[in-house]
Amino acid sequence: MSRIRGKDTKIEIALRKALWEKGYRYRKNYKELPGTPDICITKYKIAVFCDSEFFHGKDWEVIRPRVQKGNNGEYWVKKIQENINRDIKNDKKLLLMGWTVIHFWGKDILKNTDECIKVIEETIFDLKMSEVDGYGEY
Repeated sequence: MSRIRGKDTKIEIALRKALWEKGYRYRKNYKELPGTPDICITKYKIAVFCDSEFFHGKDWEVIRPRVQKGNNGEYWVKKIQENINRDIKNDKKLLLMGWTVIHFWGKDILKNTDECIKVIEETIFDLKMSEVDGYGEY
């Protein structure tokens, strides 16, 4: 556990480099928002979280029985469930504050970085279009 990083993980760095190369500017680990998003594109109010599959419970209902049977199963089930609940709570807070929340799984970032960038770009496009429809500007 002591070697598990909370910031500047491989998946975060990969996504940040790709965003930077595309010309998007962002804040990293933005502490002013609930959940301290890994990447914040403040211009468009987009909060991006780079989640590892294990700690954030990808396919949790399928994997949970296996985790329970493993070493220190009760601890890990409780920890991962708390992480999932905290993520949901933080997402709701961000949405109420007017932010768009995007979550990517670590393996998706590493294997399909271009697809992740495309999701972010489509979100930015949609936000720009909704502003134009509402006579606002960016």
